[in-house]
Amino acid sequence: MNSVFIVIPILVVLMFLLGTELNKKSFTDVARNPRAVFTGMVGQIVLLPLIAFGVAWVMDLSPIYFMGLVLVACCPGGSSSNVFSMLVKGDVALSVTLTALSSIITLFTLPFIMDAVAQFLSTQSGVGINLPIGKLLMQNIVLLLVPMLLGILLRRLRPVWADKVNKTLGKAAFPALMLLAFVFFLQYTTEIIDNFTILGVAVTVLILASMLCSSLLSRTGGFGNAVRRTIIIEVGMQNAAQAIAIATSPFIFNSGEMAIPAIIYALMMNIILLLYVYVIRKSKR
Repeated sequence: MNSVFIVIPILVVLMFLLGTELNKKSFTDVARNPRAVFTGMVGQIVLLPLIAFGVAWVMDLSPIYFMGLVLVACCPGGSSSNVFSMLVKGDVALSVTLTALSSIITLFTLPFIMDAVAQFLSTQSGVGINLPIGKLLMQNIVLLLVPMLLGILLRRLRPVWADKVNKTLGKAAFPALMLLAFVFFLQYTTEIIDNFTILGVAVTVLILASMLCSSLLSRTGGFGNAVRRTIIIEVGMQNAAQAIAIATSPFIFNSGEMAIPAIIYALMMNIILLLYVYVIRKSKR
């Protein structure tokens, strides 16, 4: 079974789910706390890809895994980050705003960041890596932006329906991601096992470094605990499904190997963030 036929429907559903959570207030909250929004955006769009690039370069990852790690860093967390923000008693309104803005902005920044990385790797390794920017932009619009806009439209026209759909899809989102991870593992068992140690270390360092740097970044802004926790979650939690869809898309990279960092990232991300939630909740008690 080709995993792309599983990941694309899951990704479309997740983006539609995100759209059903958004309304006008999700974007107008920028005016409520502009410094926090700006800080979160810097962390997600600038800081995180730089950290991923640095980790991949220091660990001397092969070009395919180098691209895969940076790709994960360029895909902002979806609605799951809002749930985690709620669990740590963060600023959920800020979380929703950051998720909404980053999900739209990265549709257009991701292709150019990945193109720059592809050119760097082509120069360093001598291996030609071609990135069809136009096709990637079009895929982002079709698979990410359109479902999100449809979800927003449903929220605006039929808010009661949107609540029901959101509740139903929200329950199915995590099991769907686990199904995707299982199918992908069956397809690439040997590659995942052979590279689990180095990629496990790489994604763990990426997650911990992004959480640490975003914490330091938010502290320089003098924000309260709720805002700091939210920024840490938003920067530390990425959309593995989006990264897998881009890596395995027959129109973009058509590479299952490039998606392996995203699969391992999805596992480690949930473990680390659940531990973070546990520590925060225990300290509050």
